[in-house]
Amino acid sequence: MNVRRSAAVLAAVAVVGAATPAAADPSPSPSQAFPSALYGGKDPKFDGVWRQSLALLAQKTVGVTPAAKSVEWLVRQQCADGSFAPYRADPTAACDAKTMVDTNQTAAAVQALTALGGHDAVTGKAVAWLKSVQNEDGGWGYAPGGASDTNSTSVVIGALTAAGEKPEQVEKGGKSPYDALLKLALGCDGDDAGAFAFQPDKKGELAANADATAAGVLGALGQGMVVKPGEKSEGTGATKGEACEDEKTPEQAAANGAAYLTQALAKDGHLTSALPGADPQPDYGNTADAVVALAARGDTGQAKKSLSWLEKNASTWAGQNGPAAYAQLIFAAHATGTNPRDFGGTDLVKQLNATGPAPRTAEKTRAAEEKSDSDSGPFGVWWYVGVCLVAGVGIGFLFSGRRNRQQP
Repeated sequence: MNVRRSAAVLAAVAVVGAATPAAADPSPSPSQAFPSALYGGKDPKFDGVWRQSLALLAQKTVGVTPAAKSVEWLVRQQCADGSFAPYRADPTAACDAKTMVDTNQTAAAVQALTALGGHDAVTGKAVAWLKSVQNEDGGWGYAPGGASDTNSTSVVIGALTAAGEKPEQVEKGGKSPYDALLKLALGCDGDDAGAFAFQPDKKGELAANADATAAGVLGALGQGMVVKPGEKSEGTGATKGEACEDEKTPEQAAANGAAYLTQALAKDGHLTSALPGADPQPDYGNTADAVVALAARGDTGQAKKSLSWLEKNASTWAGQNGPAAYAQLIFAAHATGTNPRDFGGTDLVKQLNATGPAPRTAEKTRAAEEKSDSDSGPFGVWWYVGVCLVAGVGIGFLFSGRRNRQQP
């Protein structure tokens, strides 16, 4: 989920970056180059819809009602065919062949708008588009027609589930998304037993990828970005110390993937990443995703340990990376029953809200409704006005009586 920093995503980004820049937004904020409804202050060309979707979904998860204009901005990013591009500076201009739409932004928008409710027409068109670009192996790539990868397939599964679809019944060429995931799961031999690969390499070989494994576990469980801790099932769990099994079922693939993540997290409490020529560094986003994946299965032991590591170390990273990063930490906190408003001394919700338009909390909305109801009740504002009128008439009579008595 870490903004899909994979080879396929970077390739797609390179194509988008080479395209002609879109026209300026017709209603930008006077104080910034980007729309005032958008969360985050960095260039949204590659991740605008993604980060907006995660921000709105995270707010909804913690009981915050997003600003209406932020939701409307996301809705207006949709193309006529149902797909979403990362960022359309002028949403009044029709999408065309140069508009670089993708499955990840579209699936994220579906999860957010479904959670918010009231956008069935938008999410219905988006789901129909996702089905139309499903690959013959049952999965999805980042760009329509691209080779299936674990991350994209899993985020689409989350969208299908959110929209009320049954992923196992969404087939292309007789293959479902779960068939695609199982082809990307490593077997039980070797040090990387049970992991998921992002994609096969040019030789068709699979290499373990921690980010893809976190996504693959969620996808195999039929879950989206927001999960509640699950109850671990006897006989199907594969945590640290348990044997990986080559049974080709989504449930077992999820168990095997969870075991790989548990082992990868056990040493330092976090996952690592390294750019070519650089030393390995803590990978905060993928660690947060791994926490969500483990919690989804009920493997809360390691999940909570890694969550504690994030509480101590991830605040600076989130501040540097903005709304999507705050959202990932909120999802991890929610999945483990941790209060995101006191995350190692940081209020993640407050920090997320500060990256965009001020939202309305559910509590304030209810208070306003209750006040409105009270004003319209038998002792509301009109009762008060009536009392004042009667009092005014009485005072008038009093002064009139005084003047009459003072006359000779």
